Amino acid sequence: MLRRLALAVCLGALPILSTPFAAPPPGPASPRAKTDPVKVDAETEKVINGALKYLASRQTATGAWGAYGEEKQRQLAMTGYVLICYQASGHLPGEGEYGKNVTAGMQYLLDIVGPDGVMGSRSDGQYMYGHGIASIALAELYGQTKNPAMRAKLDRVIKLIISAQNTEGGWRYRPVSYDADISVTVLQVVALRAAKNGGIEVPQKTIDDAVKYVRACFDERTGGFCYQPYRDPGFARTAAAIYSLQVCGLYDDRMVKAGSKYLFDNYREDHEWFAYGNFYAAPAQYMIGGETWSRWYATIKQSLLKSVRTEGDLAWWEARGRGGVGPNWSTAVYATMLAMPYHYIPLYQR
Repeated sequence: MLRRLALAVCLGALPILSTPFAAPPPGPASPRAKTDPVKVDAETEKVINGALKYLASRQTATGAWGAYGEEKQRQLAMTGYVLICYQASGHLPGEGEYGKNVTAGMQYLLDIVGPDGVMGSRSDGQYMYGHGIASIALAELYGQTKNPAMRAKLDRVIKLIISAQNTEGGWRYRPVSYDADISVTVLQVVALRAAKNGGIEVPQKTIDDAVKYVRACFDERTGGFCYQPYRDPGFARTAAAIYSLQVCGLYDDRMVKAGSKYLFDNYREDHEWFAYGNFYAAPAQYMIGGETWSRWYATIKQSLLKSVRTEGDLAWWEARGRGGVGPNWSTAVYATMLAMPYHYIPLYQR
Protein backbone atom coordinates (compact mmCIF):
# COMPACT_ATOMS: atom_id res chain seq x y z
CA MET A 1 0.00 0.00 0.00
CA LEU A 2 1.22 3.45 -0.90
CA ARG A 3 2.84 5.37 1.90
CA ARG A 4 1.59 8.88 1.36
CA LEU A 5 4.24 11.41 2.22
CA ALA A 6 3.82 14.89 3.55
CA LEU A 7 6.83 17.01 2.78
CA ALA A 8 10.05 15.11 2.06
CA VAL A 9 11.58 12.05 0.49
CA CYS A 10 15.34 11.59 0.28
CA LEU A 11 16.18 10.55 -3.26
CA GLY A 12 19.11 8.75 -4.78
CA ALA A 13 20.93 9.89 -7.93
CA LEU A 14 18.22 11.25 -10.21
CA PRO A 15 19.40 10.27 -13.69
CA ILE A 16 19.43 6.55 -12.84
CA LEU A 17 15.77 5.61 -12.88
CA SER A 18 16.34 2.20 -11.33
CA THR A 19 18.11 3.64 -8.29
CA PRO A 20 16.19 2.79 -5.08
CA PHE A 21 14.76 5.68 -3.12
CA ALA A 22 14.80 5.91 0.65
CA ALA A 23 11.76 7.41 2.35
CA PRO A 24 10.88 8.42 5.89
CA PRO A 25 7.91 6.84 7.66
CA PRO A 26 4.50 8.04 6.44
CA GLY A 27 2.89 10.96 8.18
CA PRO A 28 -0.09 13.30 7.79
CA ALA A 29 -0.10 15.36 4.62
CA SER A 30 -0.72 18.63 6.48
CA PRO A 31 -2.22 19.79 9.78
CA ARG A 32 -5.37 20.68 7.89
CA ALA A 33 -5.96 17.00 7.03
CA LYS A 34 -7.19 16.46 10.58
CA THR A 35 -9.59 19.39 10.64
CA ASP A 36 -10.98 19.63 7.11
CA PRO A 37 -14.58 18.32 7.13
CA VAL A 38 -14.28 17.45 3.44
CA LYS A 39 -13.17 13.84 3.01
CA VAL A 40 -12.66 11.53 0.04
CA ASP A 41 -15.38 8.89 0.28
CA ALA A 42 -15.02 5.29 -0.93
CA GLU A 43 -16.75 5.89 -4.27
CA THR A 44 -14.57 8.88 -5.06
CA GLU A 45 -11.40 7.09 -3.99
CA LYS A 46 -12.21 4.22 -6.34
CA VAL A 47 -12.53 6.69 -9.20
CA ILE A 48 -9.26 8.44 -8.28
CA ASN A 49 -7.41 5.11 -8.15
CA GLY A 50 -8.91 4.13 -11.49
CA ALA A 51 -7.77 7.42 -12.99
CA LEU A 52 -4.21 6.93 -11.72
CA LYS A 53 -4.13 3.46 -13.23
CA TYR A 54 -5.53 4.77 -16.51
CA LEU A 55 -2.87 7.48 -16.69
CA ALA A 56 -0.11 4.97 -15.95
CA SER A 57 -1.33 2.88 -18.87
CA ARG A 58 -1.05 5.89 -21.20
CA GLN A 59 2.51 6.94 -20.40
CA THR A 60 4.83 6.79 -23.42
CA ALA A 61 8.24 5.14 -23.57
CA THR A 62 9.91 8.55 -23.19
CA GLY A 63 8.19 9.12 -19.84
CA ALA A 64 5.86 11.74 -21.29
CA TRP A 65 2.09 11.70 -21.63
CA GLY A 66 0.29 12.50 -24.87
CA ALA A 67 0.57 10.02 -27.72
CA TYR A 68 -2.32 11.07 -29.95
CA GLY A 69 -4.00 14.11 -31.44
CA GLU A 70 -3.57 17.50 -29.83
CA GLU A 71 -2.11 15.91 -26.69
CA LYS A 72 0.86 14.70 -28.74
CA GLN A 73 1.57 18.31 -29.69
CA ARG A 74 1.37 19.30 -26.00
CA GLN A 75 3.44 16.59 -24.32
CA LEU A 76 5.26 19.07 -22.12
CA ALA A 77 2.03 20.41 -20.65
CA MET A 78 0.36 16.99 -20.51
CA THR A 79 3.26 15.59 -18.50
CA GLY A 80 3.17 18.52 -16.10
CA TYR A 81 -0.55 18.08 -15.42
CA VAL A 82 -0.24 14.32 -14.90
CA LEU A 83 2.68 14.70 -12.49
CA ILE A 84 0.64 17.17 -10.43
CA CYS A 85 -2.21 14.64 -10.42
CA TYR A 86 0.03 11.91 -9.03
CA GLN A 87 1.39 14.26 -6.37
CA ALA A 88 -2.16 15.17 -5.35
CA SER A 89 -2.67 11.52 -4.41
CA GLY A 90 0.64 11.24 -2.56
CA HIS A 91 2.81 9.63 -5.25
CA LEU A 92 6.40 10.84 -5.43
CA PRO A 93 9.45 9.66 -7.40
CA GLY A 94 10.27 6.04 -6.57
CA GLU A 95 7.59 5.87 -3.86
CA GLY A 96 4.58 3.61 -4.06
CA GLU A 97 2.71 1.93 -6.89
CA TYR A 98 3.29 4.76 -9.38
CA GLY A 99 6.70 5.92 -8.19
CA LYS A 100 8.37 4.70 -11.37
CA ASN A 101 5.84 6.56 -13.51
CA VAL A 102 6.48 9.79 -11.60
CA THR A 103 10.24 9.34 -11.85
CA ALA A 104 10.08 8.76 -15.60
CA GLY A 105 7.81 11.76 -16.15
CA MET A 106 10.03 13.98 -14.04
CA GLN A 107 13.10 12.83 -15.93
CA TYR A 108 11.40 13.61 -19.24
CA LEU A 109 10.84 17.20 -18.13
CA LEU A 110 14.37 17.61 -16.83
CA ASP A 111 15.85 16.23 -20.04
CA ILE A 112 14.16 18.88 -22.17
CA VAL A 113 15.28 21.88 -20.12
CA GLY A 114 17.40 23.94 -22.51
CA PRO A 115 20.59 25.86 -21.64
CA ASP A 116 18.50 29.04 -21.50
CA GLY A 117 15.94 27.43 -19.18
CA VAL A 118 13.25 27.05 -21.83
CA MET A 119 11.15 23.89 -21.81
CA GLY A 120 9.29 23.20 -25.00
CA SER A 121 9.63 24.09 -28.63
CA ARG A 122 10.20 27.70 -29.62
CA SER A 123 8.25 26.95 -32.79
CA ASP A 124 5.11 26.71 -30.65
CA GLY A 125 3.73 30.22 -30.46
CA GLN A 126 2.19 29.61 -27.03
CA TYR A 127 4.91 27.57 -25.35
CA MET A 128 4.95 29.55 -22.10
CA TYR A 129 1.74 27.69 -21.22
CA GLY A 130 3.54 24.37 -21.29
CA HIS A 131 6.63 25.86 -19.69
CA GLY A 132 4.51 27.17 -16.84
CA ILE A 133 2.68 23.98 -15.90
CA ALA A 134 5.83 21.88 -16.29
CA SER A 135 7.68 24.34 -14.03
CA ILE A 136 4.99 23.95 -11.37
CA ALA A 137 5.30 20.16 -11.49
CA LEU A 138 9.10 20.26 -11.23
CA ALA A 139 9.13 22.89 -8.48
CA GLU A 140 6.66 20.91 -6.39
CA LEU A 141 8.70 17.73 -6.86
CA TYR A 142 11.87 19.54 -5.90
CA GLY A 143 10.21 21.06 -2.86
CA GLN A 144 9.10 17.66 -1.61
CA THR A 145 12.32 15.79 -2.41
CA LYS A 146 15.12 18.41 -2.30
CA ASN A 147 16.99 16.29 -4.84
CA PRO A 148 20.22 18.23 -5.58
CA ALA A 149 20.36 16.83 -9.11
CA MET A 150 17.26 18.90 -9.97
CA ARG A 151 18.44 22.21 -8.58
CA ALA A 152 20.54 23.61 -11.43
CA LYS A 153 17.93 22.96 -14.11
CA LEU A 154 15.07 24.23 -11.97
CA ASP A 155 17.07 27.38 -11.29
CA ARG A 156 17.33 28.00 -15.05
CA VAL A 157 13.64 27.32 -15.58
CA ILE A 158 12.63 29.80 -12.87
CA LYS A 159 15.12 32.48 -13.94
CA LEU A 160 13.58 32.36 -17.41
CA ILE A 161 10.14 33.05 -15.94
CA ILE A 162 11.49 35.94 -13.87
CA SER A 163 13.23 37.50 -16.87
CA ALA A 164 10.14 37.09 -19.07
CA GLN A 165 7.87 39.24 -16.90
CA ASN A 166 6.71 42.27 -18.85
CA THR A 167 6.54 45.87 -17.68
CA GLU A 168 2.90 45.49 -16.60
CA GLY A 169 3.85 42.66 -14.24
CA GLY A 170 2.35 39.80 -16.25
CA TRP A 171 3.38 37.20 -18.80
CA ARG A 172 2.37 36.30 -22.34
CA TYR A 173 2.94 33.46 -24.80
CA ARG A 174 6.69 33.92 -25.31
CA PRO A 175 9.58 34.74 -22.94
CA VAL A 176 10.02 38.15 -24.59
CA SER A 177 6.68 39.82 -23.86
CA TYR A 178 5.21 43.09 -24.97
CA ASP A 179 1.88 42.51 -23.30
CA ALA A 180 0.34 40.03 -20.86
CA ASP A 181 -2.79 38.03 -20.06
CA ILE A 182 -4.17 36.32 -16.97
CA SER A 183 -4.13 32.79 -18.42
CA VAL A 184 -0.35 32.76 -18.97
CA THR A 185 0.35 34.85 -15.89
CA VAL A 186 -1.31 32.43 -13.44
CA LEU A 187 0.95 29.55 -14.47
CA GLN A 188 4.12 31.57 -14.05
CA VAL A 189 3.03 33.00 -10.70
CA VAL A 190 2.16 29.56 -9.32
CA ALA A 191 5.48 28.17 -10.56
CA LEU A 192 7.33 31.00 -8.81
CA ARG A 193 5.48 30.34 -5.55
CA ALA A 194 6.20 26.60 -5.74
CA ALA A 195 9.87 27.31 -6.43
CA LYS A 196 10.07 29.82 -3.58
CA ASN A 197 8.51 27.26 -1.22
CA GLY A 198 11.31 24.89 -2.22
CA GLY A 199 14.05 27.39 -1.45
CA ILE A 200 14.62 28.83 -4.94
CA GLU A 201 15.26 32.59 -4.87
CA VAL A 202 12.44 34.68 -6.30
CA PRO A 203 12.70 38.50 -6.09
CA GLN A 204 9.93 40.11 -4.08
CA LYS A 205 9.56 42.76 -6.78
CA THR A 206 8.60 40.02 -9.25
CA ILE A 207 5.79 38.92 -6.96
CA ASP A 208 4.69 42.48 -6.18
CA ASP A 209 4.54 43.40 -9.87
CA ALA A 210 2.56 40.23 -10.63
CA VAL A 211 0.03 41.11 -7.95
CA LYS A 212 -0.30 44.59 -9.43
CA TYR A 213 -1.07 43.11 -12.86
CA VAL A 214 -3.65 40.63 -11.55
CA ARG A 215 -5.37 43.39 -9.58
CA ALA A 216 -5.56 45.47 -12.75
CA CYS A 217 -7.67 42.71 -14.31
CA PHE A 218 -10.37 43.01 -11.61
CA ASP A 219 -13.83 44.09 -12.72
CA GLU A 220 -15.29 46.12 -9.86
CA ARG A 221 -18.82 45.95 -11.23
CA THR A 222 -19.15 42.16 -11.25
CA GLY A 223 -16.47 40.96 -8.84
CA GLY A 224 -14.92 38.89 -11.61
CA PHE A 225 -11.61 39.19 -13.43
CA CYS A 226 -10.81 39.83 -17.08
CA TYR A 227 -8.40 38.18 -19.50
CA GLN A 228 -6.63 41.53 -19.75
CA PRO A 229 -7.39 44.84 -17.99
CA TYR A 230 -10.60 46.60 -19.03
CA ARG A 231 -12.04 43.61 -20.89
CA ASP A 232 -14.98 41.37 -20.01
CA PRO A 233 -14.81 39.13 -16.91
CA GLY A 234 -15.26 35.36 -17.11
CA PHE A 235 -15.29 32.20 -14.99
CA ALA A 236 -11.91 30.74 -15.93
CA ARG A 237 -10.23 34.16 -15.82
CA THR A 238 -11.60 34.81 -12.36
CA ALA A 239 -10.51 31.41 -11.06
CA ALA A 240 -6.99 31.96 -12.41
CA ALA A 241 -6.81 35.45 -10.93
CA ILE A 242 -7.88 34.70 -7.37
CA TYR A 243 -5.65 31.62 -7.32
CA SER A 244 -2.76 33.86 -8.42
CA LEU A 245 -3.46 36.34 -5.62
CA GLN A 246 -3.65 33.56 -3.04
CA VAL A 247 -0.35 31.95 -3.96
CA CYS A 248 1.16 35.43 -3.65
CA GLY A 249 -0.07 35.50 -0.06
CA LEU A 250 -3.27 37.54 -0.43
CA TYR A 251 -5.56 34.87 1.00
CA ASP A 252 -8.14 37.17 2.54
CA ASP A 253 -8.03 39.99 0.02
CA ARG A 254 -11.39 41.54 -0.85
CA MET A 255 -10.82 40.73 -4.53
CA VAL A 256 -10.36 37.05 -3.66
CA LYS A 257 -13.63 37.05 -1.74
CA ALA A 258 -15.44 38.82 -4.57
CA GLY A 259 -13.95 36.42 -7.10
CA SER A 260 -15.00 33.40 -5.05
CA LYS A 261 -18.60 34.62 -5.05
CA TYR A 262 -18.37 35.26 -8.79
CA LEU A 263 -17.33 31.62 -9.32
CA PHE A 264 -20.35 30.32 -7.39
CA ASP A 265 -22.68 32.65 -9.25
CA ASN A 266 -21.32 31.65 -12.65
CA TYR A 267 -20.68 27.91 -12.23
CA ARG A 268 -22.12 25.86 -15.10
CA GLU A 269 -21.49 22.26 -16.10
CA ASP A 270 -21.75 23.22 -19.77
CA HIS A 271 -19.15 25.96 -19.48
CA GLU A 272 -16.91 25.96 -22.54
CA TRP A 273 -13.77 26.21 -20.36
CA PHE A 274 -15.06 23.86 -17.65
CA ALA A 275 -11.89 21.79 -17.09
CA TYR A 276 -9.48 24.67 -17.48
CA GLY A 277 -11.42 27.00 -15.21
CA ASN A 278 -12.04 24.47 -12.48
CA PHE A 279 -8.38 23.46 -12.37
CA TYR A 280 -7.82 26.91 -10.83
CA ALA A 281 -11.17 27.30 -9.09
CA ALA A 282 -10.73 24.17 -6.97
CA PRO A 283 -7.47 25.17 -5.23
CA ALA A 284 -8.70 28.76 -4.92
CA GLN A 285 -11.83 27.68 -3.05
CA TYR A 286 -9.82 25.07 -1.13
CA MET A 287 -7.51 27.75 0.24
CA ILE A 288 -10.49 29.82 1.35
CA GLY A 289 -11.61 26.71 3.21
CA GLY A 290 -14.57 26.25 5.53
CA GLU A 291 -18.08 26.31 4.13
CA THR A 292 -16.82 27.77 0.84
CA TRP A 293 -14.62 24.75 0.19
CA SER A 294 -17.24 22.26 1.40
CA ARG A 295 -19.85 23.66 -0.97
CA TRP A 296 -17.45 23.80 -3.89
CA TYR A 297 -16.13 20.26 -3.48
CA ALA A 298 -19.64 18.83 -3.17
CA THR A 299 -20.65 20.57 -6.38
CA ILE A 300 -17.62 19.59 -8.43
CA LYS A 301 -17.61 16.02 -7.11
CA GLN A 302 -21.22 15.50 -8.13
CA SER A 303 -20.47 16.76 -11.61
CA LEU A 304 -17.34 14.66 -12.09
CA LEU A 305 -18.68 11.38 -10.72
CA LYS A 306 -21.64 11.42 -13.06
CA SER A 307 -19.46 12.09 -16.12
CA VAL A 308 -16.61 9.63 -15.46
CA ARG A 309 -16.19 6.63 -17.77
CA THR A 310 -15.08 3.29 -16.40
CA GLU A 311 -13.91 -0.04 -17.75
CA GLY A 312 -12.83 -2.67 -15.27
CA ASP A 313 -10.65 -0.89 -12.72
CA LEU A 314 -9.83 2.01 -15.08
CA ALA A 315 -11.52 5.41 -14.87
CA TRP A 316 -11.17 8.40 -17.15
CA TRP A 317 -12.91 11.45 -18.56
CA GLU A 318 -13.21 12.37 -22.20
CA ALA A 319 -12.36 15.87 -23.32
CA ARG A 320 -15.21 18.36 -23.30
CA GLY A 321 -15.62 21.99 -24.21
CA ARG A 322 -12.98 24.37 -25.48
CA GLY A 323 -9.49 23.57 -24.36
CA GLY A 324 -10.46 19.96 -23.69
CA VAL A 325 -7.32 18.69 -25.47
CA GLY A 326 -7.79 14.97 -24.70
CA PRO A 327 -8.54 12.26 -22.11
CA ASN A 328 -5.11 12.33 -20.43
CA TRP A 329 -5.52 16.01 -19.69
CA SER A 330 -9.14 15.79 -18.58
CA THR A 331 -8.40 12.79 -16.38
CA ALA A 332 -5.36 14.41 -14.76
CA VAL A 333 -7.22 17.66 -14.06
CA TYR A 334 -10.37 16.04 -12.67
CA ALA A 335 -8.56 13.45 -10.55
CA THR A 336 -6.41 16.23 -9.09
CA MET A 337 -9.52 18.11 -8.00
CA LEU A 338 -11.14 15.04 -6.48
CA ALA A 339 -7.93 14.20 -4.58
CA MET A 340 -7.49 17.63 -3.01
CA PRO A 341 -8.96 16.56 0.38
CA TYR A 342 -5.93 14.28 0.75
CA HIS A 343 -3.92 17.49 1.37
CA TYR A 344 -0.69 16.23 -0.21
CA ILE A 345 0.35 19.17 -2.39
CA PRO A 346 2.19 21.78 -0.27
CA LEU A 347 1.40 24.50 -2.82
CA TYR A 348 -2.30 24.28 -1.95
CA GLN A 349 -1.66 24.92 1.76
CA ARG A 350 -1.71 28.44 3.20
